Amino acid sequence: MITIDYKDRRSIYEQLVDRIKALAAGGMLPPGSQLPSVRQLSSELSINPNTVQRAYSELERDGIIYSVKGRGKFVSQDASLLQRSHQERLLEDFKAAARRALQSGLTPDRLRQALGELGGEDTATPAAAQPLLSGEEDSK
Repeated sequence: MITIDYKDRRSIYEQLVDRIKALAAGGMLPPGSQLPSVRQLSSELSINPNTVQRAYSELERDGIIYSVKGRGKFVSQDASLLQRSHQERLLEDFKAAARRALQSGLTPDRLRQALGELGGEDTATPAAAQPLLSGEEDSK
């Protein structure tokens, strides 16, 4: 579930923070779910417990997790807000990439086909992507 990439330029604690945020935002760690203890996670990942503690402290400061004395760390209800925010950022990134693809000469049909391939089948284009893939510009 939580992995470390030793080739990544980011520090290990930053990777932990980002991975836990992504798991919470993606619903893999739903609100109220318990995180592994500092000792358990540091053992599983073969990293220093201080690194895990630093990541947990930052997540707690950001409101992603909370502590219950004697019980451990848990994902907060605010993580669902993080999920929506994360999805909105991903959608904005998608829109920007689609605009660049259209500007570089790819056709809306080819983008629809690629989007269908991502879902494993050639399905209908999601409503959020319709204006982009029809060549319309965002009116922002």
